[in-house]
Amino acid sequence: MNKNVLITGGTRGIGEAISREFAKKGYNLIINYVNSKEKAEKLKNELEEKYNINVLTVQADLADEKAIKNMVDIALNKFGKIDVLVNNAGIIIDKEFEEKTIEDWKQTLNINLIAPFILTKLIGKEMVKNKSGAIINISSINGINTYHPSSVDYDASKSGLISLTFDSAVEFSPYVRVNCIAPGWVDTEMNKDLSEDYVKEEIEKILVRRFGRPEEIAKVATFLASDDASFINSTVIKVAGGWY
Repeated sequence: MNKNVLITGGTRGIGEAISREFAKKGYNLIINYVNSKEKAEKLKNELEEKYNINVLTVQADLADEKAIKNMVDIALNKFGKIDVLVNNAGIIIDKEFEEKTIEDWKQTLNINLIAPFILTKLIGKEMVKNKSGAIINISSINGINTYHPSSVDYDASKSGLISLTFDSAVEFSPYVRVNCIAPGWVDTEMNKDLSEDYVKEEIEKILVRRFGRPEEIAKVATFLASDDASFINSTVIKVAGGWY
């Protein structure tokens, strides 16, 4: 029987790559999206046809607790259980430190940290009932080393997600493994507006001298969900090419 994975923000960038990698591994997918319905349905049709799996797309604003609970209910009604949760969805609001507002903070924390907490709480207890499960949080290298004042709210949220990883691993032990991936610079749409000079400057800080590819993050996610990672728990894995 196929396992089932719920992926937030699963239609773009790293999230899309994660959806594709889990599909390759034979998982049924619950793909969350906010606005990209057409893209979600196109991805669903492609993956179902290519890998002979079931894909459920669910629109949900992760800033809305009721919408999150409804999404989980829909997924459980469809598949009966969720074996893997990937808290991937995230936002970043580009403003200078002095221009950051309380509303910017609230918006960022709601999506990047509070939504993962709600999902972890709801799905984690179901996993404990089943005595099996894996939760994977997509944080950021910025959650470990925060050197960008213009992303202070984003950095704080990603640092908090690492803390949530450790606490959740304790809460749901011994049945649920909770781990975290901290990507560095990745070539995604989120970074498409960076200036050429800035990109060159950042690449010089990466030992492999390039940005990462979304699928390089996704492969770590599927590994952490697999039996090959059965003794890995409460751990943060940096996937940053040696960024320093």
